[in-house]
Amino acid sequence: MSSFQIENQRAVIDIRERVLRGEHPRREIINFVKSAPVGTLFEIHLPHRGEPLIATFQSLGMNAIVNEIEPAHFRLMVIKLNEI
Repeated sequence: MSSFQIENQRAVIDIRERVLRGEHPRREIINFVKSAPVGTLFEIHLPHRGEPLIATFQSLGMNAIVNEIEPAHFRLMVIKLNEI
């Protein structure tokens, strides 16, 4: 279990190592997003594009932006605009 924290309405979550170990913290991330205040920006770092996580955010009515920082390092950005 990770401890995710919000500072100045921004949460940076780096799960690259966990995913590479075979973990799937999607449910943990979604629960954290649901409990966070409206207006929070989430920056999630992954070793791949994270399509299942993107699809989950989209199913919740949230848009996700994905940037490839470098090979095997992707940044997924989502803003919580309303209560989920």
